[in-house]
Amino acid sequence: MLILFVSLPSSHCKSPDASHSQVTSSVTYCSEPDALLIQQFEVTYFQKNSSVWFNISAASVQPNVNVSANIMLNVYGMHPVNFTIDLCSLFNGALCPLPTYNFSGSDTIPLPSSLGVDQMIPDIAFKIPDLEAYAQLTLTEVGTGVLKACVQATLSNGWSAHQRAVEWTTAGMGLFALCSAVWFSISQESLIPFRFLDLLYLYQWAASTALLDLNYSSVYLAFATNFAWSMGLLSASANSPIQIAINNMRHLTGGTMADASGGSAVALVNRKLSPYNAYTISTPVGSQLLEIGQKNSLNANTSAVLGMKQLDTAGAVQLVTSSSSNVLQAGIPIYVNYLGIATANAFMTIFLVALVVFSILLAVLIIGYGILVFASSRNCSKSYNLVKLRQQYMVVAQAWLQRAVLLASAPVTIFAMYQWTLKDSWLSTLFAVVSFLVVVGYLLYCAFAMVRFALYKKLPSPDSQPHYLISIGPLIALHCPTRYYLCLLVITTTFIKAALTAFAHDNGVVQIVIILVVEASLLAMLLTFRPYKTRGTQILQTYLASTRVLCTGLLVAFIEPIGLGAIARVVIGIVVAVFVSIAVVVVFASILLSLWTSHFSRGNSLPLSDTSSLEKGNPVTEAGPSGHPMPEQTISRNSAFNQSYPENSSPMSIEEHSTYTTGLKATSILPALPSLDSSPREAIPCTVPCDHHLTRD
Repeated sequence: MLILFVSLPSSHCKSPDASHSQVTSSVTYCSEPDALLIQQFEVTYFQKNSSVWFNISAASVQPNVNVSANIMLNVYGMHPVNFTIDLCSLFNGALCPLPTYNFSGSDTIPLPSSLGVDQMIPDIAFKIPDLEAYAQLTLTEVGTGVLKACVQATLSNGWSAHQRAVEWTTAGMGLFALCSAVWFSISQESLIPFRFLDLLYLYQWAASTALLDLNYSSVYLAFATNFAWSMGLLSASANSPIQIAINNMRHLTGGTMADASGGSAVALVNRKLSPYNAYTISTPVGSQLLEIGQKNSLNANTSAVLGMKQLDTAGAVQLVTSSSSNVLQAGIPIYVNYLGIATANAFMTIFLVALVVFSILLAVLIIGYGILVFASSRNCSKSYNLVKLRQQYMVVAQAWLQRAVLLASAPVTIFAMYQWTLKDSWLSTLFAVVSFLVVVGYLLYCAFAMVRFALYKKLPSPDSQPHYLISIGPLIALHCPTRYYLCLLVITTTFIKAALTAFAHDNGVVQIVIILVVEASLLAMLLTFRPYKTRGTQILQTYLASTRVLCTGLLVAFIEPIGLGAIARVVIGIVVAVFVSIAVVVVFASILLSLWTSHFSRGNSLPLSDTSSLEKGNPVTEAGPSGHPMPEQTISRNSAFNQSYPENSSPMSIEEHSTYTTGLKATSILPALPSLDSSPREAIPCTVPCDHHLTRD
């Protein structure tokens, strides 16, 4: 039985690579165990010498049972192997009736050449990542046809789209973007802080695409878990102190849902989904009867017995059927359990990670402010400049707090609302409600303040409150003044997609269709209104929106009622993964380009400390690195503009304070500057529609 149980798909190819192997990645019962109990089942097939290594602990517990064994192999929904063995013909009838004894051992045995297993294995079975295949053994009583045992084992070739190297690489890119954004966060013209948000948004979107109620291919699901860290979902084991603490907290506060499984989460996946791609248990009907020479089989069995080693421990094998309560459904349950996190622990994991991140952020900001306060008390001669610097520091701190909340909005809203649907621990639900209200409340306050600032001209004008524009910069800075309201769509669409993911978790059709409509509407808005100030930003955001629409449209193929074949879904999953990977490279390249342009335009940018001159109405001269005016940037002007800048200028609207640059300089969010040479001139209101002023960034 062991020899036939590890048979693989039929093919006429044979790989010369000695490293090719197939292993069992999980083992479960597919029916209530009756005659056969399994504690541990590990099998590895080596193609080079056609041998099998096994580590098995099992027991036959029912006497006087004559059974036949059916071996079935499911590969991407196909059944290339399906045959029945007459156990009475093996070992001179030693297995008829089935002997009652415990078997526990580990050894490597060669497979008989008569089986032809080496001719049944295609090359692709050893190379394709996240192989979707499983073997099934069923024991049926002879005469009555009663099912006595059913065991399923998923197969793996060791290749996967989920790689630690990819996780660390994407995290390293994010850390590099963060450090660059912090360094240039006081610059009025640098786009790096915004590109940092674009990169993290892209990571989070890639992870969120695998949270829907869809039948994802295993390769795409594995790929999407590479970005789980951006959502605050850090891979864990069953012995993780954090997960154990969350389990204890849940169980003490009314939680009844299961903890994470110590083994592979693949074993608990719904059998209709990948990698099983099957709804019912296959039966011996339509299978062929296979007879094995007793001599070869007896030699293989003797080799196994002589090399037997006792096992110290044995793991538990779970029963998984269509009616089992431990079955993992599509969406969030499968995704988080693949990471070693129980479904009921998902929100608390994100909550704790967010708590740590915000604590670190607040500690750094407080320490920085404390240093400025200490420095101002020690240097009385420079106290005026230090006081101004403290004010400017608070503005930058507000902007970074807003960026942190924006990044936390997607994972917190998705998993907080999903936690409400679980009705598990009351304390977890309370934390979910509080977190949701804090994040959404803060974003609504920022949106309200932005709209109020833009609409009511009786409020302090931008030239008297430049720091206010910087503090709300993450939301409004890149948008044209006449299109400022479109940035509210970021908050709105995030909430809509989060609500769909959480509350429609059992209806993938509704989820994917509405999300596709939302993404298509965003793309149409970008193409119609062109809300961004610079041409480079407009192109990048349009490209990212197009990528989201294209990938979301391809994900429609994963809807279960469509019933698309497993191989087609694998191809589509790989295509979507390629599109996402290209988008990551493009956004990171834009960060490097922004660094390059920021380095060469730093001398031309207006320092944050010089904004006080604008408040006084004094002219400002754009200077090169040495502090002198740059004559090559002098703009020819009519003599009518050579008058002094008026001291009693009336406040201008936000539309009149947009500055559009030429060349590679970004657009400043602060008030329009006077002349670029030594002679001041009157600021000219911008009356042309925004999209006629798109410049390169």
